[in-house]
Amino acid sequence: MSINEGIPEGLTRRAQYFIGCHGYWTGRGDVERSRAFWGLEHGIPGGQIDRVAAFEAVWGGLALSPSPHYDGGPRAFRGGVPEGPAPDWLFDAGAQRTALPYSFVVGPNGEFGLEAGEWVPLHASVEGWVEALALADHARRCARTTTVLTGAAVDDLELDGFEVVPEVAGLADAWWRGTDSLVAVYRGEAEIMESPRCQTATIYAGLDSWGLRGLDDFGTPSK
Repeated sequence: MSINEGIPEGLTRRAQYFIGCHGYWTGRGDVERSRAFWGLEHGIPGGQIDRVAAFEAVWGGLALSPSPHYDGGPRAFRGGVPEGPAPDWLFDAGAQRTALPYSFVVGPNGEFGLEAGEWVPLHASVEGWVEALALADHARRCARTTTVLTGAAVDDLELDGFEVVPEVAGLADAWWRGTDSLVAVYRGEAEIMESPRCQTATIYAGLDSWGLRGLDDFGTPSK
């Protein structure tokens, strides 16, 4: 299919542009072929299988440019076998690009996160993860300077006067927008590995109004 076909609705124009330019579809899986086996052999409730089917229908097979963290994120979105018990049913969101001590999962309320025995939600939705990828790609292209902080320096980051970027639906990871800067904070790996030194912040500075926002929801430069 054309990359412009099947781009999920509800994304900003920036994220749509990112998918259109840097994504491709590898083919969706057929969850219905596994439904009986998952239900009868593994006792997985039908509602949890429905969640995987809904994810696959929207995101299945979409491969995107790598994330600047988490060794790039999933190679391509692919819904996996749900794992319980309730209420925290999770399912894999796609295979890792490299060997990692955690998996990428979709949580009980649609969150996108990491799982390694326990789980840490990074964004409140899969859309939030995609929006964060698109914003990172945009920011690195537009910033005049980029500064990376790690460990304890992230906790000392001063964000007074910044506003949260809502479209990334941040939880453990989040973005902030200032007058001429974008700041991305990544705490997911630090939380899942219980290692504060793994937290990272990236400051993209020297941005004009276009650099701060790129395309707005109407596909025109933000003012």
